[in-house]
Amino acid sequence: MPLSANRAFEEADVVFMRRALALAALGEGRTRPNPPVGAVVVRDGVVVGEGFHAQAGAPHGEAMALSAAGDLARGGTLYVTLEPCHHHGLTPPCTRSILAAGIARVVAAAPDRNPRVAGGGLAALRQAGVAVALGTCAEEAEALIAPFARHAATGRPLVTAKYAMTLDGRIASRGGDARWISGPAARRRAHELRDVADAVLVGAGTVRADDPRLTARGVGQGRAPRQPLRVVLDSQGTLPETARVFAPELPGRTVVATVGAAATHAARLEARGVEVVRLPAAPDGRVALPALLEWLGTRDIMALLVEGGSEVLGAFFSASLVDRVVAFVAPKIVGGAGAPGPVGGAGGAMRMAEAVLLGDVRTERVGADLMVTGTVG
Repeated sequence: MPLSANRAFEEADVVFMRRALALAALGEGRTRPNPPVGAVVVRDGVVVGEGFHAQAGAPHGEAMALSAAGDLARGGTLYVTLEPCHHHGLTPPCTRSILAAGIARVVAAAPDRNPRVAGGGLAALRQAGVAVALGTCAEEAEALIAPFARHAATGRPLVTAKYAMTLDGRIASRGGDARWISGPAARRRAHELRDVADAVLVGAGTVRADDPRLTARGVGQGRAPRQPLRVVLDSQGTLPETARVFAPELPGRTVVATVGAAATHAARLEARGVEVVRLPAAPDGRVALPALLEWLGTRDIMALLVEGGSEVLGAFFSASLVDRVVAFVAPKIVGGAGAPGPVGGAGGAMRMAEAVLLGDVRTERVGADLMVTGTVG
C-alpha cells in the first residue's frame, strides 16, 4: 500500500476513534465498577453503528454498536476506546459478540487494566483471525479510564484536588468570606466535576463555614445530574446534625468518616440516613487518609473529588495522595497576610525544589475565570 494511503488510513482511524471517545464520555461517572467505553462500527468508510456503556450491568459499548450495525458489521472495522473484554462478568464477553458479528478489524485505543483481561481480549481476537491495532488516541483514552485503572491497580480511587482561588492565591478574605470567588460559569463546571465523580469530600471546617449540600446541580448535557457519594471528614464527631449535608431529603447518600465520634452522635446521624464509618487515626488524631481511601475502594469508588478546605487539601498533598489538580483562578486580588491559601496544613515544601510539580498542565477560560488542570507525579 502506498505511503499516502497508509497515512489516510491512520487519519481515518483517528477520526473514528475520537467519535468513540466522545461516546465513551457520555458514560463517564456512571459505569462503576466498570470503565466508560465507546465504540463505533465502520464499513466502507461509513459509520453503521455506535454505542457506549451507560451503566454497570447494561450492555458494553461494543455490544451496543454491533447491535446498531446489525448485518452491516460483517467485514467492517470496530473502533473501541478500550480493549474488549474476554471474561464473563455481568454481561457476556465482548470478544464473542465481535467474532459473531464478523468484524474483520478491531482498533482499540487503550489496553484494559483489569487483571482478568490484561491483553487477553486482543489476543483472542488475533487468534481468531481478526486484524488488531492498539494505541490510536491512546493518551485521551488513558485519561478517560484513569480512575478505573487506578482502582484496578491499587484498590483505591483516583484523587482529584479541586479548589477556587483569587489571582493572589486566596480562598477567602481575612474575615473568612469565600462566596463567591469564582463566577457562575466556573461554578457550573464545578458541578460537572461532581457529576462525573464517584464521591466528593470535604472536611468539618468547610461544613461549618459554608454549610454546603455537596450535590451536583445544573450540569446540563440534557441529562439529570448523578449524585456522588458525599464524604465528610469529622474526626471527633463535632458537626451539628442540622448541617445541610446531613439533610434526609438530599438525593444520594452521605458518609461521615470519623475516629472518635460519640455513639449517641453517630446514632443521631444514622437516624437521618447518614452512614458513619469509624477508621484508624493518623498520628495527629485525625482520620488516616490511606485507610479512608482503602475503605472507599471497597465501595467501588474509583474517582474521588476533594474539595477541601485548605487543611484537608494540605493533608492529602502532604501524604502524597493527590493524583490530579483542578484549580479555578478568579481575576480578583484579596491581599493580606491573614487571608488563607488553598493548601494549608503543617507540611509543605521547605524549598522550592521540593514543591509539587504538575505535568500535562492545561488551561481553559471558563467565563471570567481560568481553569488550570494538571497531573501529579
